[in-house]
Amino acid sequence: MAEWIGIGRRARRCYGFDEIALVPGTVSLNAAEVDASWKLRDLTFRVPIIASAMDGVVDVTFAITMGKLGALAVLNLDGVQCRYENPAEAIGHIIQGDVEKTTNIVQQLYKEPIQEKLIAKRIEQIKSANVPCAVSTIPQNAERFGAIAQEAGADIFVVQSTVTTARHIATIYKPLDFPKFFKTMRIPVIVGNCVTSEQGLELMDAGADALLVGVGPGAACTTRGVLGVGVPQVTATVDVASARDFYFKKSSRYVPIITDGGMRNGGDICKAFACGSDAVMVGSAFAKAKEAPGRGFHWGMAYPHSSLPRGTRIFVGTTGTLEQILFGPALTDDGSQNLMGALTTCMGTVGAKDIKAFQLTEIIIAPSIQTEGKSFQQVQRVGMARKSTAEQPASRQKTPPKARTATRA
Repeated sequence: MAEWIGIGRRARRCYGFDEIALVPGTVSLNAAEVDASWKLRDLTFRVPIIASAMDGVVDVTFAITMGKLGALAVLNLDGVQCRYENPAEAIGHIIQGDVEKTTNIVQQLYKEPIQEKLIAKRIEQIKSANVPCAVSTIPQNAERFGAIAQEAGADIFVVQSTVTTARHIATIYKPLDFPKFFKTMRIPVIVGNCVTSEQGLELMDAGADALLVGVGPGAACTTRGVLGVGVPQVTATVDVASARDFYFKKSSRYVPIITDGGMRNGGDICKAFACGSDAVMVGSAFAKAKEAPGRGFHWGMAYPHSSLPRGTRIFVGTTGTLEQILFGPALTDDGSQNLMGALTTCMGTVGAKDIKAFQLTEIIIAPSIQTEGKSFQQVQRVGMARKSTAEQPASRQKTPPKARTATRA
């Protein structure tokens, strides 16, 4: 349904996480007995929460720790990990710089050429720990880096840009031929990002193994402000999920969708699954881990753009270990830790034995869900009203805590 916004022009109403709520089921289940795993081709992961391919979130050490916990972290091949032998030094420059100068610092650091030998080295380092390895790159580098990644032993390859379509038209460079590329890859290929059913369906038809859903919702992303482009995550997820279900009926091939960005806590993650997601990808939640290379900071993937950066550096702080963030015990009261506990408890509450059943949960439009009865929390800024460090004014972030010197793979 669409509403008139002026003479001859209508616009569709779309929804974000704060505007909906999930309805409890008529039967509840023991949270310890639900199955939250998800599959990508022949790979099964017991944790359906993926760490985003952001330089402040994922490095080799983080990816290994994540893998040992039964989850997946994606390493950014276009970032500092494959530009510098010692990426921690480059990250140190970013997180120690004044917030007003960070854009220039990041742009200068990312001018260093990507070293293809480091792509293979990082993958081999992750695989040496006997955990799954996923890596990400932009479409322009996909053919070259995809071949290197396969040869080095990567398990999953991600092709990711702000908006990815199956049909990209350009005259000054050769666009990636997705159908041809998918046929050359022996390992699963995740593609993103998209937000409409039409985009999703064309990428599935081209041969994508999974899709990332979301344009501009990330805490460190400024795409929606810079370009004015984006669709709230609830509507985007529902729309692409409808394309997945239609495609499955047509082809008998199931293509998982992964809601990417915009989820601040366990409640948002639960809502993403109820809207149709098979897995979710988050950045800020994991940037808070002690194992994260950004040590409490992270920045948007399009931030380094030489002429039109679409990201910023944010400070989220370090609140606990990766295991605490995923499995608890939670030391915070805002839903940012024990994400798996929140997910399985919610599944039990709505009576969903697995993710596919969870996708059928009743959803209501409830814009008061964040504020109803929460006056004491709002006044005292605790619990659901807690103001995160990332939301504090920039003036309070100009002097970040001195970063420790660390050497990371």
